[in-house]
Amino acid sequence: MNVLIIEDEKPAARRLNRMLVDLGIEANQMLHSVEESIHWFQNNEHPDLIFLDIQLSDGLSFEIFEHVTISSAIIFTTAYDEYALKAFKLNSIDYLLKPIDGKELKAAVDKYKNQQVQQSEMRVNFDDIKRLLIHPVDRKYKKRFTIKVGQHLKVVPVDDVECFYSENKGTYLHTTSNRNYLLDGTLEQVFTELDPERFFRVNRTFIVRVDAIKDIIAYTNSRLKIVLNSYSETEIIVSRERVKEFKNWID
Repeated sequence: MNVLIIEDEKPAARRLNRMLVDLGIEANQMLHSVEESIHWFQNNEHPDLIFLDIQLSDGLSFEIFEHVTISSAIIFTTAYDEYALKAFKLNSIDYLLKPIDGKELKAAVDKYKNQQVQQSEMRVNFDDIKRLLIHPVDRKYKKRFTIKVGQHLKVVPVDDVECFYSENKGTYLHTTSNRNYLLDGTLEQVFTELDPERFFRVNRTFIVRVDAIKDIIAYTNSRLKIVLNSYSETEIIVSRERVKEFKNWID
C-alpha cells in the first residue's frame, strides 16, 4: 500500500507514521505544506491512501485540490471541533480527531482496506466541505478565554485579544492592554474556535484580529508586515503563500 502523510507539524507526522508501522504500514512520503504538496503531486505518482491534515502552515489543505486532481482515498486528521465535524459526517468522509487514537486509526485503515468502491464514488466535493468547515450553519465561535493566573482564573473576551502566537512550544494570547497569557492547547486548536471573519492565521506562529491591525507594510519577497496596536515583541509577517488570501480577508 502506497501511503502519504500531509501534516505541517513534523512531530505529529512522525508519531502518525510510527502508529502506522505498528499496523504493518509505513508512509512512503511525508509533506508539510500546501505549496510542497502541490509540487509533489505534480511530479510524482499519486498514493493509494492519504492522511491529510486540514490546517497546514500555509493554508487549508483543500487548496491543494484547486491545483491538482487527486483520486487517492483520503483520511482527514483534524483538530476541528464538533460543529465542523458534522461536515464530515454528512458527507461520509473518514476523519481522525487529534490527538489520534491507535484504535481509531486501526478502524479507519481497516475500513479503507475493506472498501471495494469505484474511484468515482470516492470523490469528494471539497468546496462544499471547505465551506461547511469555515462557515457551518450552526457554528458558535468562542467569545472568551478563561486563563489560570496563579490561583486565580482570568476571563479575557475575544474583543480584548490582539493576537495569538506560539513561542517555545507554548501558545499565548496578547491583549489590548499589552499583557501576554499562556493558553492550553495548540495554536491550531485555538484557530478552530475563532470567527474566521475576525481572525486570520498569517503564518505558522501568529493569528491576528482584524480590528487590532494598526498598519500593513510591504515587506521583502512579496510578503506583508503587520503592525498591531500594542504588540511589538517580534515582527509579524504574512507568509508569501498567504498574502493573496489575507488581502481578500481584509477587504
